[in-house]
Amino acid sequence: VEKRLELVKQVSHSTHKKLTACLQGQQGVDADKRSKKLPLTTLAQCLMEGSAVLGDDSLLGKMLRLCGEAEDKLAQELIHFELQVERDVIEPLFVLAEVEIPNIQKQRKHLAKLVLDMDSSRTRWQQSMKSSGLASNLQPSGAKADALREEMEEAANRVEICRDQLSADMYNFVAKEVDYANYFQTLIEVQAEYHRKSLALLQNVLPQIKAQQEAWMEKPSFGKPLEDHLAVSGREIAFPVEACVTMLLECGMQEEGLFRVAPSASKLKKLKAALDCCVVDVQEYSADPHAIAGALKSYLRELPEPLMTFELYEEWIQASNIPEQEKRLQALWNACEKLPKANYNNIRYVIKFLAKLTEYQDINKMTPSNVAIVLGPNLLWPQAEGNMTEMMTTVSLQIVGIIEPLIQHADWFFPGDIEFNVTGNYGSPMHVNHNANYSSMPSPDMDHADRRQHDQARRPLSVATDNMMLEFYKKDGMGVRVMDTSWVARRGTSAGRKASSAPPATQPPAPPAELPPTPHSPIPEQSPEISATPSPPPTSFGFPPGTER
Repeated sequence: VEKRLELVKQVSHSTHKKLTACLQGQQGVDADKRSKKLPLTTLAQCLMEGSAVLGDDSLLGKMLRLCGEAEDKLAQELIHFELQVERDVIEPLFVLAEVEIPNIQKQRKHLAKLVLDMDSSRTRWQQSMKSSGLASNLQPSGAKADALREEMEEAANRVEICRDQLSADMYNFVAKEVDYANYFQTLIEVQAEYHRKSLALLQNVLPQIKAQQEAWMEKPSFGKPLEDHLAVSGREIAFPVEACVTMLLECGMQEEGLFRVAPSASKLKKLKAALDCCVVDVQEYSADPHAIAGALKSYLRELPEPLMTFELYEEWIQASNIPEQEKRLQALWNACEKLPKANYNNIRYVIKFLAKLTEYQDINKMTPSNVAIVLGPNLLWPQAEGNMTEMMTTVSLQIVGIIEPLIQHADWFFPGDIEFNVTGNYGSPMHVNHNANYSSMPSPDMDHADRRQHDQARRPLSVATDNMMLEFYKKDGMGVRVMDTSWVARRGTSAGRKASSAPPATQPPAPPAELPPTPHSPIPEQSPEISATPSPPPTSFGFPPGTER
């Protein structure tokens, strides 16, 4: 036991020192004074002050207020925890290391001193006996001898009493080891209770924080799942899609190389950031339709899942590989019908817009095939993407073969008219001088000389083009119509083109009765008779009315 005493004292002392260092508040003061110097309390005050500065009108202000309240409650729990640890663990350890064990050690030293005293008394008594000259078998006599004997006996008695007291203290120390061990059990129990209460506080405030975030409408849309964006915004058409399409309808339908000409990188970055904040200056961007088209392409490409879904990817590809036109179109229609509602609504919206855009192909040089080349990879891509070379070969050719017929037969795949300005937030911009080029939109059937003059008067602001994809698709492959750059020399009107590319009349949704009989190919040669027929101006959705359709 004597050997263990010193070891227990050392362990208790070091544990007490480290535990005291763990306390964040000042030891030995009341709760109020301890709270003022607690780091968590300082943090809570800082958060609350920040919330007051920003106000509850901003999401950050609301977050700071909720977090400040939570941190203040955590600080109160921490103060209670430290006071309990100090009372039930730190102070008893101090008493053990600095009072109880040192007392036993003092008792041991006192016993050693008494033993020395007793030995000294015995030595003096023995010397007294020898000096008296008496025989060893005779009892010492005289007052001096009696006094020495009494002193010796008294010293021996004191040694016995001290030894008994020391033994009792050591036995008590051994018996109380369970109590000493209980200090550490108490430490763990108090810590567990503290963390339990802290966790309950955090779990209580987390739903409130999440509710504030979910209720906040101004959430980024780029790179976010389509369903999440639609659910938060309460929309059917994604905000970037509607905003870009509506602005392009106002200012970009006759823009040469739309979706092909590269926009200014700084303009594109600025527009994407504005769309992420649901704030768009229509007048500013109406002067640069290529930036708008680039933002729409970026949004579609940055979706975690393509608009035409990973799940249906194989079905789309298989449909594009069917050689017979009627069966191929029917397979594409079947795949369209399997799209989730949100994806169906948005792909319908985009395809209808692209079909309207191709009505002006003699002006903007964007035929259904060209549009499919530059936009197809943004609407559908495989889940496990390869390198760029691989993406530009077989897979991309098949995707073009999927998107092009969707655009050519948009009214058949997606029957009915569509209102592009769904929310009514994007009216015609107030055009100023620098934007006067876009104040009017020529008819698709404008005379070529007039159209050329109109084009020269309205050159796009950004003229840098990326012709990599276009040059690649000039090669004919897999039965997909190749890129044709001889638009100006091509004859025929938009009405003739639409009539000649009518879809089969025997598909699942019965096509309109006005549609002509099914041609052998969805893209036949233009006939001189059709080309000579003047085309009526487009309706509000860009399609000839009545029997022309």
